[in-house]
Amino acid sequence: MQKKRVLITGGAGFIGSHFALYLLRHYPDYEVVVLDALTYAGNRANLQEADENPRFHFIHADVRDAQAVREAMQGVQLVAHLAAETHVDRSILNPDAFITTDVYGTFVMLEAARQLGVERLLHVSTDEVYGAVETDACSEDAPLRPSSPYAASKAGADLLAQAYSKTYGLPVLIVRPSNTFGPRQYPEKLIPFFVTRALNDEPLPLYGDGQQRRDWLYVDDHVRALDIVLHRGQPGEIYNIAAHNERTNLEITRRILQLLGKPESLIQFVPDRPAHDRRYALRTEKIRALGWQPEADFEAALRETVLWYVQHRDWWEPIRQKQAEYRQFVQQWYRER
Repeated sequence: MQKKRVLITGGAGFIGSHFALYLLRHYPDYEVVVLDALTYAGNRANLQEADENPRFHFIHADVRDAQAVREAMQGVQLVAHLAAETHVDRSILNPDAFITTDVYGTFVMLEAARQLGVERLLHVSTDEVYGAVETDACSEDAPLRPSSPYAASKAGADLLAQAYSKTYGLPVLIVRPSNTFGPRQYPEKLIPFFVTRALNDEPLPLYGDGQQRRDWLYVDDHVRALDIVLHRGQPGEIYNIAAHNERTNLEITRRILQLLGKPESLIQFVPDRPAHDRRYALRTEKIRALGWQPEADFEAALRETVLWYVQHRDWWEPIRQKQAEYRQFVQQWYRER
């Protein structure tokens, strides 16, 4: 197997850390470099297993720092750009961080890759760039209609990556994955947020009527898709990633409570957030043509995820105080708007 040096931005986060560990396990000749700013969602503990591997290197830096990015990219053949601000609520309250990290940070990555001549750059976008999908599902050529500042920042980064491919011939590959879940996800996202609150018998604040539909993708399937696109995808192309596990937020919430043996009386319906997309849905023929298909059974993966949070209080309990302060701020903002 040919030796490669791979740079993963945002590799101390949820999906990035899973991808870093996946590459170390499956590519014994690869060196894996993680660059992460360790903001609130980045956690060095996510990479504890990797720290024991001599082929792993960690760089504490921000993707907006052009010099640090250029230094980290020296000698790198493959780049996976996952670093981003990702939480919609936070983007509504503080859009500035999303524009600078998601758009400008992506520009810094693309420019460094262009100057240094990397072989491939994988840009991880999101299904939210398509906006709400009332019927059917979006193919990769569907128009981008982002609703939130987060989705708009990701759409801007997505378009910038496409422009670098077309203008400079940079070998860019873009993926647009659906909602991902699994162990080590920061507990502001729906599944870990509700699991950790339910474990402490706290109310589960569910937006609106809870009928927003999302297509749920297990993290192991997600990182396999990243691997396949990074290595087999056609530069300049875009690939949707989804497992076709559509569930409403209310269905997910009720199932979490069932798995934990908690009452549905913990569900607390709260005012919906602004511009809350009702449904996302993706067509996945292109990535399946590369040989990918989801392997995880949704129910089994959800049970495994819930069990992980039950067994790893030491991972998420230190996060709870900061998260509680943030939730109070969000709820106050929504009450006053």
